[in-house]
Amino acid sequence: MSATKLEIGTKAPAFSLEDQDGASVSLSDFDGQKVIVYFYPAAGTPGCTTQACDFRDNINSLKSAGYQVLGVSKDSVADLKKFQAQQGLNFPLLSDLDLAVHNLYGAYGEKNLYGKLVTGVLRSTFVLDESGTIDLALYNVKATGHVASLRKKLGVDA
Repeated sequence: MSATKLEIGTKAPAFSLEDQDGASVSLSDFDGQKVIVYFYPAAGTPGCTTQACDFRDNINSLKSAGYQVLGVSKDSVADLKKFQAQQGLNFPLLSDLDLAVHNLYGAYGEKNLYGKLVTGVLRSTFVLDESGTIDLALYNVKATGHVASLRKKLGVDA
């Protein structure tokens, strides 16, 4: 069962999810803005913490280039709140407990984990333009160095 991957140039699937404070956040809230939506396996794990802190540390350069950042995981709102507080994260973390949005974005499916085929969250990042069209669709990204690589692809200076 492999997830259907999204293509560059297609409209990003709409969604509404609860953030770490239990508030509803919809993709349409960011109409007219560039958005980076990234999917990660689990709050508080080493790779996900590295990636989230990387976004946190680069948020000013991304925001000054016009990008909003949204992190999406299958964690509960309470777990996201704890993760945000522990790491001082300065962007919304969205809870997708039933994996509906993960599936819409092709961010859940089969992956190779230490030589074994497993089904789980595919660490993925999507960059949307102001009209909600996908500019970049990156699947199976590495947690370490991902934001630097992303900034380079987007032409965003540090």
